[in-house]
Amino acid sequence: MMRYRSYKNADLAVSEVGFGLWTISTGWWGNFTEGEAIALMHKAFDLGVTLFDAADTYGNGLSEELIAKAFPKQRDEIIIATKVGYDFVHHGEARGRGQREIPQDFSPEAVIRATDAALNRLKTDRIDLLQLHNIRMEQIYDDGLWSTLEKLKSTGKIRYYGIALGPAIGWLYEGMNCIRERDITSVQHIYNMLEQHPGRATHSSGMLEGKYTAETTFPPTDHRSHRPRTWLLNGIKKIDELRFLENSERTLGQAALQWLLADDRVASTLPNIYNEEQLIEFAKAPECPPLTSDDMARIDGLYADNFGLDPEEPKFKGTMELPTESAVA
Repeated sequence: MMRYRSYKNADLAVSEVGFGLWTISTGWWGNFTEGEAIALMHKAFDLGVTLFDAADTYGNGLSEELIAKAFPKQRDEIIIATKVGYDFVHHGEARGRGQREIPQDFSPEAVIRATDAALNRLKTDRIDLLQLHNIRMEQIYDDGLWSTLEKLKSTGKIRYYGIALGPAIGWLYEGMNCIRERDITSVQHIYNMLEQHPGRATHSSGMLEGKYTAETTFPPTDHRSHRPRTWLLNGIKKIDELRFLENSERTLGQAALQWLLADDRVASTLPNIYNEEQLIEFAKAPECPPLTSDDMARIDGLYADNFGLDPEEPKFKGTMELPTESAVA
């Protein structure tokens, strides 16, 4: 029983649980054959998932190609979101394992070229939601960029546009200033019970599924293998504090999504999906008993106290402090 929400001020209704294609197209969560990837997407669609979120840089175009192959006859039944901004055409092979950044290009010519290329890979005449991928502060004030998006919208190539930010690149004031300065439909960002300012993914890279132990290891090709061991050990301790959210009607992974959906500003969630069992669990989250006000208050208290652990120094490269000019204004 999937449920649906609409983006504010937009004729764009999406499933409360969406499908982010980065897990099945980048190789950072293990390798998937084309058949395995498409089978997961078909299962998601059967479970009521309508939002499929890609990026041109995920697998150097592969995520968009997978959408075209999975849904050749269901275009009007799904919402396609994708992202542009990274110059993977010239630098895609340099990305390697993990989440290393490659150069960006947000010039009007590059954005138009990337959008046309995405439409070609998607085999469609329109992108429902085009997102600028990890913009910096300079792009927020680049009028030429936003005029280009309006031009793409007026020609019908895109229906709406927004921004996608994070994870470790930094995004606090990039997001806030963009909301203030530009008429965007959406902000996709990283947020979860463990990492709220700013976080990583809906389940903290799988941590909030509650299945990791001190003995958990990840394959060398899995991006989680590059995390420090303290991330795993401290995360397990935090999860132990959240076990009260589990019951006979709700898993911890479902509770993590319920926590996000308790905020009516959230249109959809994009958990990391990498097998059918987990997909079914997440897709059923909206119909699980919602968290109570006492549950939410207890989570707030645990987070404020860093779950009883020593403070952790965050590492971000973006704008995490209010710029001086903004403070004066």
